[in-house]
Amino acid sequence: MQKNTDAFLDSLLKANAERLGPVMADPGEYRLQVIYTRIDRNARNQPVFTDHAYRLSPETYFYPASTVKMPAAFLALEKVNRLRVNKYTPMYTDSLSGITTAVTSDSSAETRQPSVAHYIKKIFLVSDNDAFNRLYEFLGQEAFNRSLWEKGYPSVQVRHRLDIALPQEANRLTNAVRFVDNGETVYRQPEQQSALQFAPRADSVGKAHYEGNKLVEAPFNFSEKNRIVLEDLHNILRSVIFPESVTSARRFRLTEEDYRFLYRYMSQLPAETDHPVYDTTEFHRNYVKYLLGGADAKTELPAGLRIFNKPGWAYGFLTDVAYFADFANNVEFMLSATVYCNKDGVIGDDTYDFETVGQPFLRELGRVIYEAELKRTRKYKPDLRRYKVTYGPEQQP
Repeated sequence: MQKNTDAFLDSLLKANAERLGPVMADPGEYRLQVIYTRIDRNARNQPVFTDHAYRLSPETYFYPASTVKMPAAFLALEKVNRLRVNKYTPMYTDSLSGITTAVTSDSSAETRQPSVAHYIKKIFLVSDNDAFNRLYEFLGQEAFNRSLWEKGYPSVQVRHRLDIALPQEANRLTNAVRFVDNGETVYRQPEQQSALQFAPRADSVGKAHYEGNKLVEAPFNFSEKNRIVLEDLHNILRSVIFPESVTSARRFRLTEEDYRFLYRYMSQLPAETDHPVYDTTEFHRNYVKYLLGGADAKTELPAGLRIFNKPGWAYGFLTDVAYFADFANNVEFMLSATVYCNKDGVIGDDTYDFETVGQPFLRELGRVIYEAELKRTRKYKPDLRRYKVTYGPEQQP
């Protein structure tokens, strides 16, 4: 993939600077990074990728927030396949004293049982934090990271659970789990303790930060927080949307049914599921659709278009990684972006500029690229049937 900025994307974004708003007026201040992948198909419908980058900088830290849930979902499916356990089989998690509680039921599931499949569904539908934490515990910190390093993402550091403030050593510990099928334990995993030594980092952001209720006039140190560079997130998604395009070593070991399962829930909207039943006032149609959707309930996406994505937002950082498939116009492309929305520079004060700056920017960025794609001539129309899903009543295989 091209590094830094190429002339095509630079020209396209600058030509639309006014509609893209304050972020384009000072992209350095907003720590903006963008990757746009054009996809052309050959006569055999094989994809050919042309990557364009704007201010792509692996050295510029951004907090990945919930985007780490995407590789967690892929790795969890890979692990159940390796263990020869069904992803729908109930998975019970034991408690870890002072860290996390046990899970022996899930009232949001049709079966009332927790499972890898249901956790993944909640991750993509509404970015559920507890669902990620349970997959993190199933995978184990060490295996989580080593698996991604072995697939060609050596800079990844997934060091902690989400939405739970725990010391480093607590995040090294992960709960015992067991899979139970019709009363029979088919797999048992004991508590694990990661011995992984992460490469040291020096990632600090902001002008000041809060420690509890105390304001500290110094940047916030992210060096022990999760880290994934934008290019890795983009390529992790590409390896699942287009598994035939990556080498065997980089591919997740998934079945064709796994891909269908992922395509469904990565593109489904909260109102299109019966389990869980979501309050669509809060979890509206664009709740996790930032690029093009703007996470705005009032925004209408083009008819026939589906977005397969995973966003993340925390500490002022807003990121979305997405594949777009427009079945009405035979258009497809990939777009990933991260932007820092924190005008006051204070980390931890919960006064970030997501709604006023970040979400409108990502909405317009998606529109700019989508409009360019609609105008683009393709020698061969893509056959997108692989990604077309019927969003009716769910049936467990």
